[in-house]
Amino acid sequence: MGVKDEVFDEIERIEAEIRRREKEYYTKKALEEAYNPKNVGRIEDADCFGRVTGPCGDTMEIYMRVIDGKIEDCKFLTDGCGATIACGSVLTEMLKGKTLEDAAKIKPEDILSVLGGLPPENLHCPVLAVRTLNAALENFRRRRSRRQVAGSERDLRNE
Repeated sequence: MGVKDEVFDEIERIEAEIRRREKEYYTKKALEEAYNPKNVGRIEDADCFGRVTGPCGDTMEIYMRVIDGKIEDCKFLTDGCGATIACGSVLTEMLKGKTLEDAAKIKPEDILSVLGGLPPENLHCPVLAVRTLNAALENFRRRRSRRQVAGSERDLRNE
């Protein structure tokens, strides 16, 4: 066995130990969402966008397409840890098909409930996800307000 093989064997051993230990701290659902997240990416020409950096330094972005007051599609990006990824994945699944009013009612506890909880050191992750959602919803309201003002100005010029 060469040095290269020994290095690869050691890497595999370390990875197996990490996988074993993470099961002591995270639920099966949290690990599933962290390793196989849904709705990752950007939406070109999104109707709204939110970006927030949390106290730990993780940044999350949420993009949404809204049709007739309902969230038709949403995606997220993050540079964060596995718990942050899991929270973004769960949140975007929760948002699809919801009205903007119902989306605004989502709380960090709702995400934690779906994940089956998180360790205390990761409880800021669902807070980051909800803060990012709220930033996107505020972005939507500002954009809609500007469009309404612009439309009113056009109407006045046409009278």
